[in-house]
Amino acid sequence: MKQKIKRFFRLYWIFTQQFIKRIMEYRADFLTGALAFFLGQFFNLVFIAIIFGNIPQLEGWTVDQIIFIYGFSLIPRGIDHFYADNLWKVAYFLIRRGEFDKYLTRPIDPLHHVLLEGFEVDALGELLTGIVLICIAAQRLALTLTPLKIAGGILAVIFGTLIYTGIKIIFASIALWTKQSGSLLHMVYMTSDFAKYPVTIYNLLVKTVVTYVIPFAFTAFYPAAWLLTGKQTLFSLGGTVIAGASLIVIGRLIWNRGLSAYESAGS
Repeated sequence: MKQKIKRFFRLYWIFTQQFIKRIMEYRADFLTGALAFFLGQFFNLVFIAIIFGNIPQLEGWTVDQIIFIYGFSLIPRGIDHFYADNLWKVAYFLIRRGEFDKYLTRPIDPLHHVLLEGFEVDALGELLTGIVLICIAAQRLALTLTPLKIAGGILAVIFGTLIYTGIKIIFASIALWTKQSGSLLHMVYMTSDFAKYPVTIYNLLVKTVVTYVIPFAFTAFYPAAWLLTGKQTLFSLGGTVIAGASLIVIGRLIWNRGLSAYESAGS
């Protein structure tokens, strides 16, 4: 096991070096993508400001609290975006075009190879935006971050990231049978937008779906609410850990089952 872990990180470093070289070759593409991301986040914040310009509170949540939750939501999403975005290619076209076969002919675990092959630098902007929003909101709220809260926040970020990755693996794996599952993955992934805001503002159906069915609420709202209020520690942090660990295990099992059933789409 130790040798496998060392080999994985050695390969990770090799792939990262190659990725950095590609970025340096296509700087304009990187800058354009980063600008588009920042504009998207800017307009989302404008939307929040417009709402709170007319409504001082939303279901008991102030604008600073919602900005804190919004900022926290960007961190696990951004980390997953950085290292696991290649799963979208599996879901949309790698299998359909017959390009997935290359992962089966190399001495690297296919799932690890997919994750290692592509990195999204735009995600660094997502992470930076999230950190800045959290810092600004925490200062305005005079939020005291104790060592326990810092440790809990780090734990929530790690397992919140695993929730995103696990869900992407599960729905990308479906393409191993159907050749394409991008639309399904996109539909499921879009429910993560609900997690950027307090789930208490939604009706029972939406709240149940994002909490217990597709648990994106544990990537942002529940751990962020715990950091703000200190309440429901077991549910907020325990739920995030359980959801993240469970989805990664389920995703890996489905991926392995899909590999055993895989048939090349190439000619």
